[in-house]
Amino acid sequence: MAQLRQVLTIEDDSAIRRGIVDALEFAGYAVIEAADGTSGLDHAVRSSYDLLLLDLVLPHRGGLEILRELRVVRPTVPVIILSARGEEQDRVRGLQMGADDYVVKPFSVKELLARVEAVLRRSPERPTDLQHAAFPGGTADFARREVRYDDGGRAELSEREVELLRYLVINAGRVIDRDELLSNVWRISPRGAATRTIDMHIARLREKLRDDSSQPRIVLTVRGKGYMFSSSMGGTS
Repeated sequence: MAQLRQVLTIEDDSAIRRGIVDALEFAGYAVIEAADGTSGLDHAVRSSYDLLLLDLVLPHRGGLEILRELRVVRPTVPVIILSARGEEQDRVRGLQMGADDYVVKPFSVKELLARVEAVLRRSPERPTDLQHAAFPGGTADFARREVRYDDGGRAELSEREVELLRYLVINAGRVIDRDELLSNVWRISPRGAATRTIDMHIARLREKLRDDSSQPRIVLTVRGKGYMFSSSMGGTS
C-alpha cells in the first residue's frame, strides 16, 4: 500500500484550518496541523512531511520567522504561503526567502489542491539532503567542507562557502538575487545591507571550483539580477 503524502498546515484561524484539513484528507493526503507559531515551528523542524502550508500572521511566531528558521535546517522542503490580500509585501518577502508558491485568502479548495499538487510534482526533482555536488574537474563534499579535484588536489571550504554553494546548487538553473542570498545564507535582513561581501564570497568560491572568473561556466553572473549555478553541471547526491 502506497504511503500517503503528508502536509503540515500552520494556520491559526480554526475555521480555515478545519477546511484545509478536510479538503486535504478528502483528496488523499495525511495532515499534521498546528494553530500557532510556536507549535508550528516545532513541527516544521522536527516532523516528517512532504509540504508545508504556512500562514503568515500567527500568534507567538510569525510565518516569515518560521520560514527563515526552517530554511536553515530544511533548505529544500516545499512551502506554500497562505496570506490575506493586504499582505503582498510579506508574500514577496516569503518568495525571496525560498517559498515555492502562495495562495491568497479567501481561496477555493480547488485552487489550493491544484497548487499543492503542482508544487509536489516539482519536489521530487529537488535534493533533500545534499551532501555532494559534482562540477567539471571535481566534487564538492559539503560534509567534509572541501573540494576534491580529479587530479588529486583538495581545497578547504569555509562554513559560509559551504552554505552558499549548497544553496546555489539546490537552486541550480534559477537566478538567485543578492537579497535572497542575504536572507537564506547569511540570514540577515537585506534592507540596507552591503552586498559586496556576497561578491567576494562568489569570487573565492569560483577560485576553489577552478571556475574562470572572466568567463565562468559553473557559478554564472546574471547581470543586474544575481548569480546562478549552471544547470548543466554534474550530478548531486
